[in-house]
Amino acid sequence: MVERCDVLAVGAHPDDVEIGCGGTLARVAATGRRVGILDLTAGELGTRGDAAGRAREAEVAARALGVAWRSCLSLADGSLNGDDESQCVAVVGALRVAAPRAILLPEPEDPHPDHGEALALLARASFLSGLARWHPELGPTQRPRLHLLYPGARQLPQPVVVVDVGAWYPAKRQALAAFTSQFEPSGGAATHLASGHFLAAVEGRDRACGNLIGCEVGEGFGVLGALPADELAWLLGGPRRGGLQ
Repeated sequence: MVERCDVLAVGAHPDDVEIGCGGTLARVAATGRRVGILDLTAGELGTRGDAAGRAREAEVAARALGVAWRSCLSLADGSLNGDDESQCVAVVGALRVAAPRAILLPEPEDPHPDHGEALALLARASFLSGLARWHPELGPTQRPRLHLLYPGARQLPQPVVVVDVGAWYPAKRQALAAFTSQFEPSGGAATHLASGHFLAAVEGRDRACGNLIGCEVGEGFGVLGALPADELAWLLGGPRRGGLQ
């Protein structure tokens, strides 16, 4: 179930946010911010595993990262569409309930078509969520102030922002390890994700991002729109008096 949060990470499929920004989520959650994860689909078209099993793995991963909640909209895997009205209604409804101040979204250039469509869908929904006359039955208007873009599984980012996640990388490794159906080589059909070197490649990318700012390991982000410096400082800082902003 979607709940109120400070920071929301949205993925097209279970494991997307862990791959792209799991360390950052663990870091932000450790400050006391309330972090939520929203999976748009259950990943039911995946070569390995099934929707029920991936949901169980996703919950284990969420606990490893220390996030407050995780939910799935159960939109159709392989059919995300930024122009689909019913999908937009579902996402706006979730945004108005969660009311996040910051939102982390997939980069648009990932080879998986669902990832680009997920960004298009969220960008549209994020704007429409702030319009009082657009489906007022979905609840009070809300619009995130900061939109960061995390890379997909096969992307080498050219980041605008790099977050030092060295102290929180063990939590990211633990969260990724929860997805045995996807990453364990002996767990089923041969895939790139289950090659045995995929997770090492993800960590190598994160180490390369960290090197850009002189830290051991980092996660790189793009940004949707201009980068509001005060919002980025808020994201990585501790909670202010009064709790949820």
